[in-house]
Amino acid sequence: MEAYFDHEKLKVYQQAIEFIKWCNPILKKLPRKLAALYQLDRASTSIVLNIAEGNGKYTPKDRYFDIARGSALESAGALDIIITKEYYPKEQINLGKNVLRSIVSMLVLLIKRTSKGRAP
Repeated sequence: MEAYFDHEKLKVYQQAIEFIKWCNPILKKLPRKLAALYQLDRASTSIVLNIAEGNGKYTPKDRYFDIARGSALESAGALDIIITKEYYPKEQINLGKNVLRSIVSMLVLLIKRTSKGRAP
């Protein structure tokens, strides 16, 4: 992806985009009645949008990175529901959870870097 904006250069942003690409085929195959489908779609989108918005702020950015982190954890919860309800095998879903773990770790580093004296 060609970077037009600074947030597009962030590895965490790029991984969040990759997570959405990974989710898309799963979202298309889940039943429409499953609430976790909409939560996963919304939460995964929120990760990307909050990283972009937070990186573009001149004021404290950690609030947006915190929201992105929470959305990544919410996405992991939605994936757990998909496993529990047996829509997809655990091994396949764990691929996405590994990406989320990496995203969360990078967001924690961004939060620490952008907010002095605060530990998430």
